[in-house]
Amino acid sequence: MSQHTTVVLVEGISDKIALETLARRLGRDLARDGVAIVSIGGAQAIGRTLQSMAPGERVAGLCDAGEEGDFRRGLERAGLGSKLDRAQMEALGFYVCDADLEDELIRALGTDAVERIVDAQGDLRSFRTLQKQSPWRDRDPRDQLRRFMGSGARRKTRYAELLVEALEPRDVPRPLRGVLAHV
Repeated sequence: MSQHTTVVLVEGISDKIALETLARRLGRDLARDGVAIVSIGGAQAIGRTLQSMAPGERVAGLCDAGEEGDFRRGLERAGLGSKLDRAQMEALGFYVCDADLEDELIRALGTDAVERIVDAQGDLRSFRTLQKQSPWRDRDPRDQLRRFMGSGARRKTRYAELLVEALEPRDVPRPLRGVLAHV
């Protein structure tokens, strides 16, 4: 798959951006360390991607809770274990975000801080419009922010970087910290 010694497989571009941003903030030079973060274009591609790995390449990964089953089955089909639970997946270097990357980052920062970031980006009016819509009106602000960030690939990728940039090192979500520590 690559000339790297370690590949971190992630579902999408926003996950890749978040991990690359976090690595940079933590002073990690992934290229120097022989680590590549690869967006596989969705959890369903995990099995095929694992099968295409070069001999001797180490692998780790990050997925959302809703795609944990796809990752687990892909790992099992690749011969990396059977009947894996989450702790066993983590021992292999595969971490799960509850419920997803955005939820992890919003929880780590708190909704007030995230709203300040949304405001600084000139998106607060759009966010307030979403909050007034009947399906979202009475929902938890964390759920509203997740929906807002997930409504469009560009918004999702832009906020992945901005939210990671705003994190205090002590507040880095466990799955992100774990996958980077593994590689």
